[in-house]
Amino acid sequence: MSKQKKSIIEYRNYDLDIKFPVLLLAGDRWHISDIKSGRLHFHNCLEIGICHSDGGIMELNGKPTNFKAGDITCIPRNLLHTTYSHQGTASLWSYVFFDPEELFHDYTRNQEIPVSALQNFPLMILNKDDNPRIFFLVNSIIEELKHKKSNYQTSAKSLLLALCIDILRVQGSNDLKGISAAPIENVLVISPALDYIHYNYMHHFSVDVLADLCHLSMTHFRRVFHSIMGTSPLEYLNKFRINKACSLLRSTEHTILSISEQVGFCSVSSFNRNFTNTMSMSASSWKKQLLQSESGKEWKNQSILEYDGWV
Repeated sequence: MSKQKKSIIEYRNYDLDIKFPVLLLAGDRWHISDIKSGRLHFHNCLEIGICHSDGGIMELNGKPTNFKAGDITCIPRNLLHTTYSHQGTASLWSYVFFDPEELFHDYTRNQEIPVSALQNFPLMILNKDDNPRIFFLVNSIIEELKHKKSNYQTSAKSLLLALCIDILRVQGSNDLKGISAAPIENVLVISPALDYIHYNYMHHFSVDVLADLCHLSMTHFRRVFHSIMGTSPLEYLNKFRINKACSLLRSTEHTILSISEQVGFCSVSSFNRNFTNTMSMSASSWKKQLLQSESGKEWKNQSILEYDGWV
């Protein structure tokens, strides 16, 4: 008997601006193929999607759920899933990715909105006919982010807050009409480690801490982590820190020394070494190119934290 083919797992990192951690992916490029991919993926932030045309299947942990035009999807970070259209069609989507904790930090720090609930929505597919307000809010958010009129960030933030509150209400409601919901459970064995890094990257901790959180031996944890992320836990942590450093370089006037300390490096030399290894240039050169790009000169945006592996 032949061995069952393993699925490819992809980690998709979306680099969100530290001042306005929201990203819109929209337009004709975002048609979903009708060919079922052998790849499952997960990402580093909350995804809200809207299907504009046709329909298809969304799979979570091997369990298929149908979607159709007008449906809204809500997918938390670190949740494996894949999407494909019905045969002979190519459904069109728009996606909004954002970090609710950073975007609504004034509310979450005061505990006005439960942080864990914002980051741990269940995967839900919401029917527009039974959830017209949510459908309206998502479309309004997309319009604000697409056209970028005056004060669009303030408007989009307000609309996103209203959307999150509405989804939390739906999540806590006993009336599930028009909703397909999947369990909140994380399907990645390394999810506790990824979450810990997300919240504690600025602190010093050992890989043993991450292994303990996942209830794995150190050797097994390293092997599983590498099989999913395509890199070691320490390399991932350092690249995560560099990603945060890039956000700070882009949005603040802090010195490189200050930024290196803010993102968790013990010394500026360690920071410089890791920055160069990750971005193929020094932090000062990266900042200079960024300033040039803002002056209208060509700048090739460098993407980091994009891994794929086998599990």
